[in-house]
Formats: sequence, C-alpha cells, structure tokens
Amino acid sequence: MSVPGTAVKAVLFDLDGTLLDTITDLTTASNRMLTALGRPQRAQSEIHSFVGKGIGNLVWRCLSEGGAPASQEETDAAVTGFGQQYALVNGETATPYQGVFELLEGLWERGLEMAIVTNKATAFTLPLLEQFGIARYFGAVVCGDTLPVRKPDPAVIERACEQLGGLPAESLMIGDSANDSLSARAARARVLLVTYGYSEGAPVETLDCDGFLGNVLEVFDFLDRNS
Repeated sequence: MSVPGTAVKAVLFDLDGTLLDTITDLTTASNRMLTALGRPQRAQSEIHSFVGKGIGNLVWRCLSEGGAPASQEETDAAVTGFGQQYALVNGETATPYQGVFELLEGLWERGLEMAIVTNKATAFTLPLLEQFGIARYFGAVVCGDTLPVRKPDPAVIERACEQLGGLPAESLMIGDSANDSLSARAARARVLLVTYGYSEGAPVETLDCDGFLGNVLEVFDFLDRNS
C-alpha cells in the first residue's frame, strides 16, 4: 500500500489505453504480421484484450490463443514482422483520450513532475509523444525495454521516480490494467485506473486501486482531496 497522508509530487502515466487510443494501429500491424505468416486474422476486440504486457506477449497471444501453439522460430519471426509493420503505422490513427491535453497542462501548471511508464518499446513510444506534442511534459520515460523487467514489476516505477528525483510514496500512477495496479502497489505508490482502457480483457472495476476514472480530468478531484 502507499503511505497515507503523503502529498503527491509526481504523476506517472501508462500510455496505450490511458493517454492514447492506439488499438487500430496495433490491430493493423498484428493482422499484417499474421497474414505474412499465413495465420488467420484477429478481430480488433481480440487484439484489445491482448495489449498490456509488451510486444512479445501481444504477438504470442495473436499466434497461440485458440489455435495451434507457435514454435519459437515462428514466434521470433512474428515479433520481427510485427515491429516492421507497426513502425509503418504507429500513430497513423492513434488519438488522445478526452481531457488528456488539459490534464497534462493542468498538472504542469501545478508544478507536478510527470513520467511515462509503459510496456511499449522505446522505438514506438517516443515518436508518439512527439507526434502529439506531449513529450515536453515528461521528465522521465520508462519503456518496456528500458530495464530487464517491465510492469507489473515495481522496478519500472522506482526507476521513473528516481529519474524525477522523488519517491514512489509521493507518486500517483494512472493506468488501465492490473499491470499498473500491481506495479504501483508493490512500489507503494498510489494508483488510479481509467475505465475506458484495455485491461487485458479483465473487468477493470475488479482491480485493486485508489479509485476509477471515467475521464482523466477526474485526477484533479483526487489530487484536491489528497493534497
């Protein structure tokens, strides 16, 4: 659990499903990869439930869920193929969720430090932040390939806080899945979960957190109540 009564000095964000809706681009890249391997296409609703633990997990689930398990050779080829295809469409149809720009600017004006903590690879994360003009808000960006581990390991939150010059107990994680909840709890940071994200097919309302957000602007209410 987080330390009660500690003021929030930094806000950490998941990316896909929290700040940006990237599911159409992820689906396009996944299905192009599957076509190249002679595998059947996946519905966007399926891809939606596969997102959360990084490219390797997404590709493995595309290949294996409900079908013949993939060999290591095929999996390796699929990861490479997905990366090539996603590089072509990354950000093509991605959109920020309602309230994102207002939230980031408002937190900036309050003097709060901010970071991205995502399981997305660096090569795909940084271009998205630049594309939407939000890179300038983040004093740290910890991606799925920054450390040997990724969410739900607390080390990624600890790294982001270290780069911001603060402590996890002074931080608030905002995400959309158990990966965010588990990593925040293990790091003793507070955590809010959006109800509109990806959540790997699990009902987000069943996850342990300090509150749920139907719109990211509700973060201000939480901060005002816990200042």
